[in-house]
Amino acid sequence: MRRLLLFVPLLWLQSASGQDPYPLPPREWPQPVMDRELFAMVLLERLEYRAQSGDDGWLWDGQAWYGGDRYRLWLKSEGEGEVGGRAESADVQALLARRISPYWHLQAGVREALRPRPSRTSGVVALQGLAPYWLELDASLFFGDGPVSGRVEAEYDQPLTQRWIVQPRLEATWSGDSDAERGVRSGLGEIELGLRLRYEMRREFAPYAGVSWTHRVGAGSDSALVLGLRAWY
Repeated sequence: MRRLLLFVPLLWLQSASGQDPYPLPPREWPQPVMDRELFAMVLLERLEYRAQSGDDGWLWDGQAWYGGDRYRLWLKSEGEGEVGGRAESADVQALLARRISPYWHLQAGVREALRPRPSRTSGVVALQGLAPYWLELDASLFFGDGPVSGRVEAEYDQPLTQRWIVQPRLEATWSGDSDAERGVRSGLGEIELGLRLRYEMRREFAPYAGVSWTHRVGAGSDSALVLGLRAWY
């Protein structure tokens, strides 16, 4: 109450002197941030050549989104195959994402699994974001055409210098039931562990090299030396 009694006379004195008690900011100040501004990003996470036993392989893994702070349209695609041959696995996802916390997006949409044949169309529910200790996580559940299945990807960027960054990575898939047409077994299907060292020539452009170890349940394991590129815009 005492502060209010002191504040009212102060406003009266400023008004009497011709000063505005609530002046507008100077014109040279920047405009405030627009809360509903839309942004876009395209990220090519992995585009790589894989030197491995047998035929060498290639792989792509990328995503893109467009939207604001709360809602976004999200596209994802990944696949792999042998050099000189067609893709052995490939899928595309179209998702609507909603931010549920400062670091997490809940995504839902449609997935088209193009390879292996026959193709499958399924619904998708996914959670993507940044876990504690800066662990990037992307967990997806697929349902609809064919058995319920899922995929989890986790990776961590550890800077060695301002430009050299080492990235351990884990990817695992599973299926709730077997799918004889596509050669998929029930349960845990594939686990891939990787370690990649990249050099950021620019933040948006970084070649890398590393190793990858893949275990396919019922089909054995193999390892590969990888050379690739990570880029974003």
